[in-house]
Amino acid sequence: MSGPVLVTGPTGNVGRAVVRALLAEGVAVRAAVKSPEHTVSLLKEMDGDVMPAPLDFLRPETFLPALEGVRSVFLMRPPAIAHAEGALNAFIDAAATQGVKQVVFLSMAGAEKSAWAPHHAVEAHLMHSTVGWTLLRPAFFAQNLGDAYREDIRQDGRLYMPAGHGRVAFVDVRDVGEVAARALLDTSLRNRAFTLTGQEAVTFDEVASVLSEVLGRPIRYVPASVPGYLRHLHQRRLSWGQSGLQTLMHVGLRFGKAEQVDPTLTNLLGRPTRTVRQYIEDHAPLWR
Repeated sequence: MSGPVLVTGPTGNVGRAVVRALLAEGVAVRAAVKSPEHTVSLLKEMDGDVMPAPLDFLRPETFLPALEGVRSVFLMRPPAIAHAEGALNAFIDAAATQGVKQVVFLSMAGAEKSAWAPHHAVEAHLMHSTVGWTLLRPAFFAQNLGDAYREDIRQDGRLYMPAGHGRVAFVDVRDVGEVAARALLDTSLRNRAFTLTGQEAVTFDEVASVLSEVLGRPIRYVPASVPGYLRHLHQRRLSWGQSGLQTLMHVGLRFGKAEQVDPTLTNLLGRPTRTVRQYIEDHAPLWR
C-alpha cells in the first residue's frame, strides 16, 4: 500500500509518538497542523520523511487537501475544540470520499459506555462509515505527570487531585504510539477495538514515592476535595468547562474507573508495557 499516513495532533504527546513509530517503520508521514509554525519544532526533532499539511477541524475546506493521496489516518480529538464530534465525523466522511482505507481513532477507556463523551459519537460514526477503523481506548496516561501535574510537582512538591485512594493502571504514550503505528499498517487489526492499560495499577501515594526517590526530594500526594480541585484548576488558567471535565475524570478514579489491568497492550507489543517508574526515570528533568 503506497501513500503517506496522515497524523493529526502530531505535536502532542501521543501524535508525536505515532510519528516516531511510523518513521521507525520507514513510512512517510503527513503531519496535520493548524498553522505552519506548529511544525517547526516537530520537523527539527524528527529524523525522517515528515511533510506538514494544513488542517483545521473548524474549516472543512482544509479536509480534502490534507487527505489527498493518504492511505490511512491517525485521528484524535483536538482538546481545544468543544463538542468536536461533529467536526471529526465530517472529517471521517471526507476521508471516505478520498478513498482512505483505514482510520485509527484515539478514543478513551470506557468510551463505548460513555454516551456523554464526544469519543462515543465518533466511535459510532466510524463503525458505520465505509472506511476501515481501529479504536484505541487507552487508560490514564503516565504523561499526565509531566503535563497536567507538572507544575504542582515542580513548584509545590505535591500531587494534588480528588482521586482518593484509587488505583490507576497508567499507560505510556510511547507504547500507545507503537500500537497505533501497527494498526495503521496491519490489516489484521482493522475493525477492532482495544482497551490499552499498563501492566500494574498503582495509587498516587505510590507514584509520589517513586517521584521522591527519583528526584531526590519529597513529593507527597494530597487528596483534594472536589471544590478545592475545581478552584485549583481554574487558578492554573483552565476554563471552568475544562476544570469540570478534569475534576469529573479524577473523581472517577476514586471508584476504580482506571484500576483495571488489561493484557491487550502487552500482547499487541509482544513485550511488557512500560511502567510509571520507567516514565518517571526517563523524564526526570521535567520536574527539576
